[in-house]
Amino acid sequence: MTIGATSAHTTGTDTAVEETGPTGDGQGAPRLERRLGRADLKAVPEARRAVRELLRHWGRPGRSETAELLTSELVTNALVHTDDDAVLTAVAGTDVLRVEVRDSVACRPRLRLPYEDGTHGRGLVLVQALADAWGVRAHGAGKVVWFELDAEAA
Repeated sequence: MTIGATSAHTTGTDTAVEETGPTGDGQGAPRLERRLGRADLKAVPEARRAVRELLRHWGRPGRSETAELLTSELVTNALVHTDDDAVLTAVAGTDVLRVEVRDSVACRPRLRLPYEDGTHGRGLVLVQALADAWGVRAHGAGKVVWFELDAEAA
C-alpha cells in the first residue's frame, strides 16, 4: 500500500517509486523525528531502538523487525555517503508505516548488485526487496529516501 500519488521510474537496472503527491495526513499517528549527527554511526543502533519502541504495538509479527532493518539501511547510507546531518522521520499510521531519511546531498542513490562492491551497496537492494513501497524525492538542496510497510502484510 502506498500513501499519496506515485510514479514508477527506472534508473539503470532498478525500478523505484518516486513520490509525486501528498503523503496523507498522518494526524494523530505515533511519530518519531530524530536529527542524526554527521558521520555518527552510533546513531544507527539508536535509530533502530527508537523505531522498535515506536512500533511496539504496531502491525503483524515481524513487521517491526523489517522496519528496523530498513531504517538502519537508510540511516547508514545517509551518514556514510553525505557530509552533513540527516533527519529520520517515522510515522506509524494505522495501516502504513512511513520512514524517511532526509539529507543534504541531491545525488540520488543507486542500487548496486551484490557482486559490484564486496561489502557495500546492498542496502537499497534490501529496501527494494522488503519494503511495500520506496523511493527518493528532492527536498531543498538534498533528498529524502523513504520506504513504507503495510501493517498487515505477510
